[in-house]
Amino acid sequence: MSEQEKAGGIPDTQFAIQRLYIKDVSFETPNSPNIFKENGQPEMTLNVASKSNKLDEKVFEVVLSLTVTVKMKEKTAYLVEVQQAGIFYIDNVPDEHMGPMLGSYCPNMLFPYAREVVSELVTKGSFPQLVLAPINFDALYLQQQQQAGQQKAH
Repeated sequence: MSEQEKAGGIPDTQFAIQRLYIKDVSFETPNSPNIFKENGQPEMTLNVASKSNKLDEKVFEVVLSLTVTVKMKEKTAYLVEVQQAGIFYIDNVPDEHMGPMLGSYCPNMLFPYAREVVSELVTKGSFPQLVLAPINFDALYLQQQQQAGQQKAH
């Protein structure tokens, strides 16, 4: 028993990244090569989602999904889909903190890796470099919780 437990405190939280990997990736340029002739300002949409799976009592897989669609004059220039995943060891985290840990903290750790994959694929597709702006995963998690609460209320 640790000194903190003897003193009646909460045991030390343990968190470790066991593995980071790309679970799925897709890059499409449905209108190439003609799209390279288009001029104008591209329009980008970004969809973000995450999910978690319990693999063991203290081991979780978290998957961050990014879908980037860029259009030029209503034509799709490219579509990138990335599922960046990680396996995380999490112990001694109170139940009320597990949701934010899996729904915000872990996706925040995965995002730089997913952003790098998106940037590399876009560049290799012969398009101007795309670096996605940071995402506030705390706000996204809260929004998902509010939507889930509203759906239960109906």
